[in-house]
Amino acid sequence: WLTSDNMHHQWLLLAACFWVIFMFMVASKFITLTFKDPDGYGAKQEPLILTAVTKVEEVHVPEGKHWPEEFQPTGKAFSGNLIRQPLVHMERLELLRNVCRDTALRDLSHTAVSKFVLDRIFVCDKHKILFCQTPKVGNTQWKKVLIVLNGAFSSIEEIPENIVHDHEKNGLPRLSSFSDSEIKKRLNLYFKFFIVRDPFERLISAFKDKFVHNPRFEPWYRHEIAPGIIRKYRKNRTETKGLQFEDFVRYLGDPNHRWLDVQFGDHIIHWVTYVELCAPCEITYSVIGHHETLEDDAPYILKAAGIDHLVSYPTIPPGITVYNRTKVERYFSGISKRDIRRLYARFEGDFKLFGYREPDFLLN
Repeated sequence: WLTSDNMHHQWLLLAACFWVIFMFMVASKFITLTFKDPDGYGAKQEPLILTAVTKVEEVHVPEGKHWPEEFQPTGKAFSGNLIRQPLVHMERLELLRNVCRDTALRDLSHTAVSKFVLDRIFVCDKHKILFCQTPKVGNTQWKKVLIVLNGAFSSIEEIPENIVHDHEKNGLPRLSSFSDSEIKKRLNLYFKFFIVRDPFERLISAFKDKFVHNPRFEPWYRHEIAPGIIRKYRKNRTETKGLQFEDFVRYLGDPNHRWLDVQFGDHIIHWVTYVELCAPCEITYSVIGHHETLEDDAPYILKAAGIDHLVSYPTIPPGITVYNRTKVERYFSGISKRDIRRLYARFEGDFKLFGYREPDFLLN
């Protein structure tokens, strides 16, 4: 009987010990959750989300517009790029809308959605995408992306270079090829984008490509367009050298340049303003990419268009998209301030609409 009673007490003591240990573990867990280290992951999470939401409010997201699902706050940690990219593009569109509403810049920011504009916009019906071509900002690569999406070729590497710009063979229809009702439907429903670049650097690129290097064997630039500009705008007519950048700037800055543009035809698209090419104040674009940030913008555009799992933007050589301030200043160093101001006056809409700063050498 005594032995049985001792065993009973031992079991009670053991049970009590287990109960004390269990209560201590519960209390410990409660203390840990309540007084968690403020420098830990959980404490940093809330301010980061609040900051992101605050910034979205600052750029005035229109009613009915929402963050894409993949960018909605989820309570998980965000990478800096995941937050920054949507905000950058929203800010660009907000800037565009504000400048479009500026009546003082109306003549420089507005244009009719004419056949000329519709000819610049390429269509991918399969994935509901419209791409407006702005030459000298990497458009060849975007054309390759759309050619693959349209099914003409299975990969970018398979596309022959001579096919990319052959619009009868590359499988890229222009928006102008559709009826008025079909054009309107696509403009209202499709994902729309184009790419911009510092306007003056773009003009330098156009000059070098068409009048210096001329890599695509387009003889009319040197044999027809260059002589026409020289005859009209070269001050020293005894000079026999080819078209100089100074001649080119003088032509572009002339308020009466259009009479020559008509003679040159569609070849002038390489230096026509973004406003005239894509009508950004008349067409509501989904995204505006910048050549200077193309490494970030290209993946963002593919993801926003819902095609990032189907195709990739071709590899960008290191440094090719970086704004070369020294090069721009060197090209403009021998140009008179009067000619530069007239050139800027023509492209001011492009500078203002897309957030490019007026060149420092113009302010001095």
